Amino acid sequence: MNPYLAEFFGTMLLIILGEGVVAGVVLKGTKSENAGWLTVVFAWALGVTLAIYAVGNFSGAHLNPAVSLALAFTGDFSWALVPGYIAAQVGGAFVGAVVVWIFYYPFWSRTESADAKLAVFCTAPAIRSTASNFISEFLATAILIMGLLFIGANKFADGLNPLIIGCLIAAIGLSLGGTTGFAINPARDFGPRLAHFILPISGKRDSDWSYSWIPVAGPIAGAFFGAWLHAVLFH
Repeated sequence: MNPYLAEFFGTMLLIILGEGVVAGVVLKGTKSENAGWLTVVFAWALGVTLAIYAVGNFSGAHLNPAVSLALAFTGDFSWALVPGYIAAQVGGAFVGAVVVWIFYYPFWSRTESADAKLAVFCTAPAIRSTASNFISEFLATAILIMGLLFIGANKFADGLNPLIIGCLIAAIGLSLGGTTGFAINPARDFGPRLAHFILPISGKRDSDWSYSWIPVAGPIAGAFFGAWLHAVLFH
């Protein structure tokens, strides 16, 4: 499989499972309605795990522009491949969000809350504070990148790495996700937010573009910081 296609497919799969669980929890009338934060976090973690298993051998399964940029910064990935990877990741996230909209189609009109519908597609802060929200995404992504580099420095049994990375995602979500919903991935937020903007979703609100730069800039800055800090402290 072409690595760009792999990144597209892997990110699409991640979004289908990740945003699928959010839809199941927040949309009115589903069997998993109100299942809660633990359900959301663990489904995202399992979604990451499955996506890595699916395409890791073809592209390295970055699935996240912040990861691609951090690995290029450390010299473990070619800068020439970064634009194509990011385009594939954003495109896969967009298509994944469209699939979730189709899958849950009967439930959008039954759900009164426009905020809940937006939450299926993209993140929003629990308390809106530009500085605090940026710091949340910055630090959570820095820990993500350092965690990935820690994992990469250790040898595990064949096939175990994706599961360990899934545990890392769960740890970040449980410990650091309560402030902004832990986007920690520009493609995960921007692609689906764009889908929310374009799709004819019943009873939707605006796509909150005034906040949208934080789950993009925060993770990118945090990724560079995490990669730099790891290089300073552990080399």
